[in-house]
Amino acid sequence: MSGIELLGWAGFGILIGAWIPQTWQTIKMGKTDISLAFILMYVSSSLLLTVYSILTEDLIFTVLNAMLTVGSAINLYYKLNPRKEELLDV
Repeated sequence: MSGIELLGWAGFGILIGAWIPQTWQTIKMGKTDISLAFILMYVSSSLLLTVYSILTEDLIFTVLNAMLTVGSAINLYYKLNPRKEELLDV
């Protein structure tokens, strides 16, 4: 593995590391406050970049964009289908 490839994987780790807490919080809360326009643009762009990365055979960006597509799709799901707050019997 070359130094340039290590640089790419390091960037991959940092970017995924930033998205994991946000996606985990969305799953736990069952909703997200991220704007719908942002989520739609992010899902679309990361999906297109995944296809591009596959076609150009760029492993780092294929894996990165595929994971970001999944993470943003989870946020989109909860934006469109927020979990209903359950009433607690006190």
